[in-house]
Amino acid sequence: MVGWVAMSAPMLQVKGLSVEFRNRTGTSYAVTDVNFELKAGETLGIVGESGSGKSVTCSALMGLLAKPPAHIPQNAQALFNEVDLLKLEEKELAKLRGNKISMIFQDPMTSLNPCITIGDQVAEPLVIHKGMKWKEARAMAIEELARVGIPDPAKRAKAYPHEFSGGMRQRVMIAMALITRPQLLIADEPTTALDVTVQKQVLDLLQARQQELGTAIILITHDLGVVRRYAHRIQVMYAGSILESAPAEELMQHPRHAYTRALMASIPAAHSKGTRLQTIPGLPPTLKAPVCGCTFKDRNIIGKAELCLTNRIPELIEITPNHFVRNCPGCLA
Repeated sequence: MVGWVAMSAPMLQVKGLSVEFRNRTGTSYAVTDVNFELKAGETLGIVGESGSGKSVTCSALMGLLAKPPAHIPQNAQALFNEVDLLKLEEKELAKLRGNKISMIFQDPMTSLNPCITIGDQVAEPLVIHKGMKWKEARAMAIEELARVGIPDPAKRAKAYPHEFSGGMRQRVMIAMALITRPQLLIADEPTTALDVTVQKQVLDLLQARQQELGTAIILITHDLGVVRRYAHRIQVMYAGSILESAPAEELMQHPRHAYTRALMASIPAAHSKGTRLQTIPGLPPTLKAPVCGCTFKDRNIIGKAELCLTNRIPELIEITPNHFVRNCPGCLA
């Protein structure tokens, strides 16, 4: 059950974001013309298969893509409180990362430094961005560890990452990401390596801290069940593009694009016990050439592939109020 969202101007506006990776063997068109908005206190769920462009989109916003090989066109915009993140120098971005914008990565074990205590790692953003002394920052880190459910936080703050379970490490990452009270939090598959019970605990914790702080969240995941429960709006990505975008309940109840319907049909819980699990045949396109036509045509078994566009990219249209979908006749059939 998602919480309250502030009725205000968007905190983040992404316009025409494309990302290409250029190297000696050619160009990969990883993200193409992505547009979305996010308000304070809102959760945007981005779903799609591996390689659909979800993480690349958010890494571009954070300035985490090496240039080269990454290339972002000059006309792309990512306005965060009216400041274009894509035009900032690295020094200016560094002031925002871990301060106004934080990110939780997929694997907390590789995101945490194995040689530094948990307490120091959680405290470090306060020292860097708020100018605190280490003693004060460590005290606040212990308080934050307690808020995210770490037992005996004063003692555990002196421990190292390998002494924590996967779920506890993920709670540490949440504490580290939220200790500076960021306005925007990007959670990239934050529960991938966790069992179902711990997944719920971590996501409930994120939601509770969001409601307390008013933080906007971009939640990247493969799990439609997760975004249905925790997101206000869902954006479905495939082959680097947004194929469908709508409020969470609207999209789950009335999916229009063939890819969205195929994803929902492949959820194990949607099938009766003993029935064959629905799968999507084939693989996503390699994106080694600019897209021309419907990218889902070759895998479209729910709609009518013979009607899919082949000579132009389907435009994103508003099919019902606040529900956008790629206007491909074959995918809408």
